[in-house]
Order: sequence, then C-alpha cells, then structure tokens
Amino acid sequence: MVEFVQQGNICHLKGRLSQDQVIALWPQRQSLLSQDTQILSLSELEYSDSAGVAFLLALVRQHATPLQLCSASAQLKKLIDLYDLQSFFSEEAN
Repeated sequence: MVEFVQQGNICHLKGRLSQDQVIALWPQRQSLLSQDTQILSLSELEYSDSAGVAFLLALVRQHATPLQLCSASAQLKKLIDLYDLQSFFSEEAN
C-alpha cells in the first residue's frame, strides 16, 4: 500500500504503488494532495508498476498548480526510461 505524507509543500510517497492501489486510490485522486503541494517526493516509494506511473502522471495533470516529481528509485527510473518520461521527473527537489 502507498502512503501520502504531507510536509509543507512537499508530499512524500511511501510504500508500493501498483495496479491494485491505483484502483483503490483513483476515486480519491483529487483529494490526495494539498493544494499547496509543489513537490511529490518518490524517494521512499519502494515499488511502482506501469499503472502506478500512469497514476503519478494523472496527479500531475489534475493538480491545480505545477507539480514536480522527484527522487525516483532505481526501479522507478527503469520505467521512466522505458516510457521516455524523463521530462516529468527530476533528480532532486528544488
């Protein structure tokens, strides 16, 4: 399961984000992040499948203000490279 931990303008994702979690979280996606969130830190996201990546991109698209995805794990970076999504992710939070 994945946990969203808000700390100021940064939201830390912790745990695992797979298709099952995406299905469960989808109805709540509009309320998972604070309106003040500017950075979604993925450093504590242990695992994500392609459904999880699609969910992250949906969060970016639906967020009211620009949202930066940063600090992806090595496993997640493989999916980012596979799907050529580098422009959506950054190495570190600014």
